[in-house]
Amino acid sequence: MKILYQGSPGAYSHLAANELYPDAEIVACKTFDECFRKAEEDKNLRIIIPESNRITGNIGIEYLIFKHRLNIYAEHFHRVEHNLLALPGTKLQNIKNAYSHAQALSQCSEFIKKNNINENVRADTAGSAALVAKNKNKNDAAIASKLSADIYKLDIIASNIENEKGNVTRFLIMGKNILQPKLGKEKYITSFLFKLKSKPAALYQSLGGFAINGVNLTKLQSYPEKNSFSSYFFLCDLDGHIDDPKVKKSLEELGLHCEDFHVLGVFPADKFRDN
Repeated sequence: MKILYQGSPGAYSHLAANELYPDAEIVACKTFDECFRKAEEDKNLRIIIPESNRITGNIGIEYLIFKHRLNIYAEHFHRVEHNLLALPGTKLQNIKNAYSHAQALSQCSEFIKKNNINENVRADTAGSAALVAKNKNKNDAAIASKLSADIYKLDIIASNIENEKGNVTRFLIMGKNILQPKLGKEKYITSFLFKLKSKPAALYQSLGGFAINGVNLTKLQSYPEKNSFSSYFFLCDLDGHIDDPKVKKSLEELGLHCEDFHVLGVFPADKFRDN
């Protein structure tokens, strides 16, 4: 199996892929767009994509989910532990600049402010570690993973610097082929997107079936259609399997109000949800 992720070697997506697929070939891509495009072109590929973070919210890849409509096979909650990495022998008091992804900088804002460090936004965390290693400036550091420290031969001069210790990112594993587990005794998530017909109170009316049938929505996010601020797609997760009669009835009722409806995937709920 070949798994694609966005970022440089040592990225948190790389770590998450290692956890889930230790025997797979794991390949880096420069952008999320490249991950999705390659998976759409080759049904044998899978991608692992960060979807949201417990502290800072959505990562911002919804537009690619709407565009490519890949199937979701699984979700994975990965504990994120940020570290300040610098050239060997560097002390914390020497650091003037921190390089990292905007999300990582935001998640470590208290540490950065306390130590009077300047923020520098880069495309990804591991790429920032590579940059610090290449530039060899002892005033510079990267906020990245322990794996990045190993790969780029940097020292960890401060560990677990995130604002909150329960920092967790939700990843989605996606691909071209449609695979769906049979309804069993496990807990499931059904993920789908929809676009409503243009009429007053359409969203209110469309969601009534979930309340009537006792189906719990765990995610409902709007995203504007391309080149429009008056037409929106909605990305939704619910607790349950699409073959459960209550879920099926709710989705049938939703469909009556939709101009577009697409099931993205049915997959087992990660055990992390039980915590």
